Amino acid sequence: MSPITITLIIGAYFLMLIGISLLTSKNDSNEDFFRAGKKSPWYVVAFGMVGASLSGVTFISVPGWIGGTEFTYLQVVIGYFFGYLIVSFVLLPLYYRLNLTSIYEYLRDRFGPTSYKTGAFFFFISRVLGASFRLFLVAIVLQQFVFDAWNVPFELTVVISILLIWLYTFKGGIKTIVWTDSLQTLFMILAVVFSIYFIAQDLGWSIGDFFASEELKNYSRVWITDDFNNRSYFLKSLIGGAFITIGMTGLDQDMMQKNLSCKNIKDAQKNMISMSISLVVVTFIFMLLGALLFIYAEKNNIGIPLMDGQAKTDLLFPQIALNSGLGIWVAVPFLLGLVAAAYSSADSALTSLTTSFCVDFIGLENKTEERQKRIRKQTHILMSVFLMIVIIIFKYVLTSNIIDSLLTVASYTYGPLLGLYSFGIFTKYQINDKWAWLVTLISIISATAIGTIPADYLGGYQVGYELLPLNGLITFIGLYLIRKK
Repeated sequence: MSPITITLIIGAYFLMLIGISLLTSKNDSNEDFFRAGKKSPWYVVAFGMVGASLSGVTFISVPGWIGGTEFTYLQVVIGYFFGYLIVSFVLLPLYYRLNLTSIYEYLRDRFGPTSYKTGAFFFFISRVLGASFRLFLVAIVLQQFVFDAWNVPFELTVVISILLIWLYTFKGGIKTIVWTDSLQTLFMILAVVFSIYFIAQDLGWSIGDFFASEELKNYSRVWITDDFNNRSYFLKSLIGGAFITIGMTGLDQDMMQKNLSCKNIKDAQKNMISMSISLVVVTFIFMLLGALLFIYAEKNNIGIPLMDGQAKTDLLFPQIALNSGLGIWVAVPFLLGLVAAAYSSADSALTSLTTSFCVDFIGLENKTEERQKRIRKQTHILMSVFLMIVIIIFKYVLTSNIIDSLLTVASYTYGPLLGLYSFGIFTKYQINDKWAWLVTLISIISATAIGTIPADYLGGYQVGYELLPLNGLITFIGLYLIRKK
C-alpha cells in the first residue's frame, strides 16, 4: 500500500474524530472537560475502556511478543481480571463517596499535602511514560511505512501525531473521549478479526483449521509451572498482573476519570466488571493473531523487520498487513485499528495529564471560572509538547519489546501509589506527612536495586512483575515507620 493511500485513510479517520469532538464539545466547560457532567452511559464507557486498556501496545506488541513467549502473557491477563475486582469493590466506592475530580485528592484528605503532591507526581510520571510508550510504537510504524518514503524525519512524525490528538480533545476533554474511545475500540476489534480471517484464508485455512493446526500448537503454551525462578512463573504473573491492574487502572487518573464520569457507583462497577471480562477475551484474540502472524511469516519466508539495524518483532504485524500482498481487507482495517488503538489511550492520557496538573498542582478550583478555562487550555498545550519530547527521546534509548518495557516501568512508578493507598485504606494510622516523599523515593531506589540484581546472585531467580507489589510493600513499611505515635 502506497504512503499516499495510507495518509489519506488516516486523514479521513481523524476527520471523523474531529466531527465527534464538535458534537460533544458544544458546552466548553471545565465540568464537561474533567467529568463529562457525570452523565456518561456506563456501557459506552466500558466499551471504550477496552480500547484504552489495550492500546497500540497490545495491538502490535502483543502479537509480536508471541514468537518469544508463546501464550504465557495470558497468565498476566488473567491476573488483570482479579485486579479489576479489587478496583471495582474497594477503590471505586471510595472515589464516589468522596466525589473526587482527581483521585489523588484522597491522599490530601487522608495524610496531607505532601502525600497528595507525591501521589499526583507519580501518576504524572507514570502516565507520561505510558502514553509515550504507546505513541512511540505508532510513530515508528508510521515512520517505517509512510514517512521514510518521503524523507520526513521521525521528530516531525511525532509532532504531527500529537497535534492530531490535540485537535479533537482540546475542547471536549473526557466527554469527547468517552465517545471517541468507543469508536476506536470498534475499529481495533474489527481490525484483528479481519486480519485473522483473511490471513488464515490466504494460508488455505478456515478458522477451524487454524485452531486445529499443528503450527498453532507450537505457540500454545500458557502456563509456566515447572520453574519458580522463571520471571514468567504463573504465580508471579498472576499476582503481578493483579497489582498492575490495581496500579495502572485503579490508582490512575486516566482510567478512573472515565469511571468517575458515570452517573453513579453502580454504573461504574457494571462498567468495570464488563470491561474486565471483555479485556481477557479480546487480548486472547490478539494472541491468536500473533501466532498466526509468525506461522504466516515462516510459510512465506518473511523475516522480522529491521529498524536501525535491529530486528523488531513489534513491526511484524504492520509488515504483513501492509507489504505482503494480502489486499485492502487486511491493510485498511490494520491502519484504522492501529491508529484507533494508539489514540484511544493517548488522547485520554493527554486529558488526564491536563486534569491532574490543573487540579493537583495548580489548584484550579481556587481561581475564577474564566481563568480556570484559560489555564486548562494552556496546560493542554504544555502536556502535548511534553509528550512530544519524551517520545522523541524514546527513539534513542528503547531496545526491548514495548509491552515488556511498559509493564516493567509500571513496576517502579506505580509501586509508591500502591503503598500510599494501601496504607490509607487498610490502616487508621496518621503519618508525618512531610516525610512521605522520602519514603517513596527510598522505595523506588530499593525496587530498582532489587530489579537489577543478576539472576545468578539469586540462585537463578528472575525478578518479574511481582516487583510492583514488592515496591508497594516497601512503601507501606516506610509509611508505618513514619507514623505518628
